[in-house]
Amino acid sequence: MKILVLLKMVPDVVEELEVAPDGKGLDLEFLRMILSEPDDHALEEALILKERYGGSVTVAALDAPDVDDVLYTALAKGADRVVKVADIEPGTTTRMAAAALSGVLRESTGLLPADLILTGSQAIDDLDGLIAPLLAHSLELPYVGIVTQVRADEAAKTATVIKEYPGGVRGEFETPLPVVLGIQSAEKPPRYVPVAKVRAAMKSQPIETAGALTAADAGGPLAELVAMNKPMVTGAAEMIEGSPEDIAGRLCGIFAERGVL
Repeated sequence: MKILVLLKMVPDVVEELEVAPDGKGLDLEFLRMILSEPDDHALEEALILKERYGGSVTVAALDAPDVDDVLYTALAKGADRVVKVADIEPGTTTRMAAAALSGVLRESTGLLPADLILTGSQAIDDLDGLIAPLLAHSLELPYVGIVTQVRADEAAKTATVIKEYPGGVRGEFETPLPVVLGIQSAEKPPRYVPVAKVRAAMKSQPIETAGALTAADAGGPLAELVAMNKPMVTGAAEMIEGSPEDIAGRLCGIFAERGVL
């Protein structure tokens, strides 16, 4: 079974985020980037499937600060091949990133076809989780998101996946292979790998590089970002107490005062 995992670096929200001087994005000078947590789970699920069914795991990631360390860590965990998508232009949107990945997957040797294409179901800068369905649409493949478990039948060319819904509800779906899956969480927590093993991977296995599409090739952004500002500090929240009727009445009064009703 051939599995492809797509990883993405996101800002570490533990750090203080600052707006860039031009007011149109984050200041990247001192920004720490980390692997998106759902993508880490996508990698873990891929490694579990490799151990269960055999085959290979290839990892691809858009170029970003500290992405090399993440790719070498993927090799140390058990990935067979890692590819860095370079020449990513500043201000790349989710749609443009999906177009760039689609182009790289089509043009790079040996990345496609893949039985399973796994990525995180969302990221802190993509809460709608659009990159996986956009990629699936571009590659003309089926897509299932918010997945927590995958079972594959390579002979039948199908996969059975467990999808989560709000309220603790789960659904089971059968989909043909190949398929793009947005992983919410792996069957087990992402594995720990010693630093020594990562350093060994750095010396023994290379990171391949593939070029990305330009903004023009990707179609450009659909909307222009005019300005970005940090949230303003305002007054403290008002805690409304009382019976449900009293609370509802007070809320209606607040909405009326502010012109909402």
